[in-house]
Amino acid sequence: MTSGVLLESANALDSPFCLQFHRKDTVSTKSRTRSKTRLSRALGIALTPKAARYLEKRPYAPGEHGRTKRKTDSDYAVRLREKQRLRAQYGIREAQLKIAFEEARRAQGLTGENLVEILETRLDALLVRSAIARTTAQARQMVVHRHILIDGQLVDRPSFRVKPGQLIHVKAKSEGMEPFQVAAAGGHVDVLPKLPPYLEVEIDKLQARLVRRPKRIEIPVTCEVQLVVEYYAAR
Repeated sequence: MTSGVLLESANALDSPFCLQFHRKDTVSTKSRTRSKTRLSRALGIALTPKAARYLEKRPYAPGEHGRTKRKTDSDYAVRLREKQRLRAQYGIREAQLKIAFEEARRAQGLTGENLVEILETRLDALLVRSAIARTTAQARQMVVHRHILIDGQLVDRPSFRVKPGQLIHVKAKSEGMEPFQVAAAGGHVDVLPKLPPYLEVEIDKLQARLVRRPKRIEIPVTCEVQLVVEYYAAR
């Protein structure tokens, strides 16, 4: 896949997410599901549980030439694709990724590992890791619609950085909503990666605590982070 196609596919990351809490957005939801599935196939990673099923059936890039063997990518295209894979897995904009990269570069340690560890402490990412949300899009909706508390305080920013020791939990008035009832019953546990050791979760109580800073080796993200570092270093 050329770098141009990668850039075109990545535009799906910047579209607004549908409100999964309302039935009237069914058509919009289906459209975005197709978009996520297409992007998953383009990048070779499953961005949602549903995309994972599609990827098993069609493990090749979308389009009429998806099955054909492609020519060797340039170094730039390889680095670009890896950067897009990281960005897609966290569902963030380019500007957000670049800000996180600059912070990772200034911190002690390996820049690539720092970058993933920084992204992993986002509130929306931790809601997915704890199986309170099924996807990053759903996690973002939960936060924006003011259903999520941090240590008892309402937080409506998906990018909020959770600190070790802080407790994430669902607002009491929201616990009876269907998405949270599904989560409390363990409805997302079997389709998401295994609970990482930096989180303590009581799913029936819809709460999770970040016990310590995540380590890159523990984070279930598919990415050659050194290639991401090289991509930004060359710009």
